[in-house]
Amino acid sequence: MIDSGTVRHLRTSGLIALSILSLVLTQSVSAQTPKLPSGANQAQPIDPNDPSGSRPLSQTNTLLSLQGGQRLMSDAERAVSAQNYPLAMKKLQDARQVYNQLSNFYQELATSFSGIDIRVADSQRKKALETAQMRDQATYQLALVHRAMNQPELAVPLLVQIIRSQQPTRDLGKKSYQQLLELGFVDVQYPRTAEQPTTPSANK
Repeated sequence: MIDSGTVRHLRTSGLIALSILSLVLTQSVSAQTPKLPSGANQAQPIDPNDPSGSRPLSQTNTLLSLQGGQRLMSDAERAVSAQNYPLAMKKLQDARQVYNQLSNFYQELATSFSGIDIRVADSQRKKALETAQMRDQATYQLALVHRAMNQPELAVPLLVQIIRSQQPTRDLGKKSYQQLLELGFVDVQYPRTAEQPTTPSANK
């Protein structure tokens, strides 16, 4: 038989073991819980009486917005002025991605509302075109940065994409073709001068 002293000893040992286990588990959970850095934005409840609070994409610090893309373009312009071409390239790539995503989303909404609500469809289609234009502008600036960094092999595909998107007759399409001409990727001037024939003459 086990005497009472042994029982008391086992109970005491068990309580101590449980206390240690509880302390270890508490420390383990605390270590696995990520801590927000000092000054990080905390989630705030939305005030239903504040119209701006329910439209977070209208805020200037939001990336997926026209303002976010414009901020990236401004950052890129400053980087180019400082001849910090790697930073400018990164900012322009980000701006191009933002504008492309926005254009795709607006186009999807326009397609979804086509035949249901013409006002919504037209509004989203217009936004899709506007953001596509901004995307092509960012792409053109990115191609110029690649030229400045002596990377014509990266500039050429971007310029071809712009011409396909903008069409050769539009201003940005013409400028992109001129860049291809200066790079030596194409060898025929466009737009042609008055002296240049628009079609090859037949051999007589």
